[in-house]
Amino acid sequence: MAEEGGRSFARRNQLLDIEKQVHKWWTEGDVFRAEPKESPPKVGEKFFGNFPFPYMNGYLHLGHAFSLSKLEFAAAYHRLRGARVLLPFAFHCTGMPRKASADKLSREISRFGNPPVFPVVKEEESVETEVKVKAEGNQGLPGGNFKGKKSKVLAKTGGVKYQWEIMRSYGLSDEEIARFTDPYYWLTYFPPLAVEDMKEFGLGCDWRRTFITTDMNPYFDSFVRWQMRKLKASGKIVKDLRYTVYSPLDGQPCADHDRASGEGVIPQEYTLIKMEVLPPFPPKMSVLEGKKVYLAAATLRPETMYGQTNAWVLPEGKYGAFEINDTEVFVLTYKAALNLAYQRLSRIPEKPSCLLELSGQDLIGLPLRSPLAFNKTIYTLPMLSVLTEKGTGIVTSVPSDSPDDYMALHDLKSKPAFRAKFGVKDEWVLPFEIVPIINHPDFGDRSAERICIEKKIKSQNERDKLDEAKKTIYKGGFYEGTMIVGEFAGMKVQEAKGLIRSNLLEMNQAVIYSEPEKKVMSRSGDECVVALTDQWYLTYGESEWRKAAEECLASINLYSDETRHGFEHTLSWLNQWACSRNFGLGTRIPWDEDFLVESLSDSTVYMAYYTGTFLAERGHVW
Repeated sequence: MAEEGGRSFARRNQLLDIEKQVHKWWTEGDVFRAEPKESPPKVGEKFFGNFPFPYMNGYLHLGHAFSLSKLEFAAAYHRLRGARVLLPFAFHCTGMPRKASADKLSREISRFGNPPVFPVVKEEESVETEVKVKAEGNQGLPGGNFKGKKSKVLAKTGGVKYQWEIMRSYGLSDEEIARFTDPYYWLTYFPPLAVEDMKEFGLGCDWRRTFITTDMNPYFDSFVRWQMRKLKASGKIVKDLRYTVYSPLDGQPCADHDRASGEGVIPQEYTLIKMEVLPPFPPKMSVLEGKKVYLAAATLRPETMYGQTNAWVLPEGKYGAFEINDTEVFVLTYKAALNLAYQRLSRIPEKPSCLLELSGQDLIGLPLRSPLAFNKTIYTLPMLSVLTEKGTGIVTSVPSDSPDDYMALHDLKSKPAFRAKFGVKDEWVLPFEIVPIINHPDFGDRSAERICIEKKIKSQNERDKLDEAKKTIYKGGFYEGTMIVGEFAGMKVQEAKGLIRSNLLEMNQAVIYSEPEKKVMSRSGDECVVALTDQWYLTYGESEWRKAAEECLASINLYSDETRHGFEHTLSWLNQWACSRNFGLGTRIPWDEDFLVESLSDSTVYMAYYTGTFLAERGHVW
């Protein structure tokens, strides 16, 4: 009787023996081989199951097995009912992961030797990194309830810093790991092991149909090239300049499957208001004399610029004066300057050119001339809640319609000690009153003041109350509010917004600025920006194509409202999708071979490839 540690495992071992015998019968009988019959099947007489083919940058894990078990159960059920079942399985090797991991190994060898000797990381640093990863892992998913519930970041990294250590955790020797510096070696190593794992799992698969992607498989490569030519011929692929989440380290757009964190995050577009700094400049900024210097404030509400009373900065914030071109300088954070540099708004392309480092305190008291403002001169003032990780770190102040601005200005006006703390002169604050600009259907033309009084908000530090107040008035003000000043007085705010923004851009009083709506980290380990890139795009948002997709979705039985809502949500935001990359593994775009087909764009119709792949490849998979 088999015993381990005094316990008997005879029954378990007997089950394992039975399992091995059954696997042998399945293999010898080729029982999962799917063949067509002479007559077409009737409804219910066939079942084609597809599992999203997994990335081959490591072993399959328990998550794959859990998800696959649902499909395996369904296939077995239909097989028992007499249906002809086709259940294939393939391996996705396109894109960044293998190339990024291979490059990481190469960098680690160059820095630490072969095999590498890594610096010792203190335990508390390791714990701190893991906590940070957990905190960031599920940020930035699109709105609605259809979100991933757990962080995928730890699953992708295992909490280990170095790629070599990740490979060691697989049980690989240092000699073997060194071979993975060739990205194509990953494609020959992991897929055969995955097949054996799936056989042990008991997957009822027709293994004749398995394949890998990328140009390493000339048959699938040809299939994708055909697909791309077909889409281009039908006008579904265009080349254009678009704002795209971008990895500076990789030098290309960073789609969801290229990210370590920030899946689902898209570019957030702002209007960057050019608030001109009036001379004479203070001594610290004297090196900027002769240039046009602007505080660059990012706003989502350009239609409210008529009501500006001041600009806000974070006193302890870190800012810089960055060259935008030969004559203009923007004062903002380095992070914002980096985004602008990749949006063709830097004297040196893709590299911020900082002429002067500044603190928020250095900026307090600067006189400004700001577009559309009824106040001809306004001043830069301190605000303790300014976020330097979001936007530019420079914020416009419109106390008529912003509860935050109203309370911050109220604090400065009513608290002389607060003004003195930051060196704020009375004339920078006291003369400035609310400028009514929008009539709110529920709160009148001084909506921020009224709601702050109603909610008994006493200071700018009452964050919860201010957030609630903002939420209450912003929606009504935008959708139902009416402009009462300016060229578009009498027009609904939501109609006037675009017109006012266009005027600001045409008069060169503003520029477009975009950044990731939340933090995005690429698999290569750098923080992503938003870049203005010349790329090939799939026009998923085209009205007729979207309508056809929505009609198709409506006809499908998805068995779950949650699943349907997930598809509907994706269709609602999916617009132009960058389908080209210039880094990684994959298929070259047939008419522009400087680019590769992006990893999600080569995996939309691969299910059709299963039906005939074995006839072409004849077992030559890897």
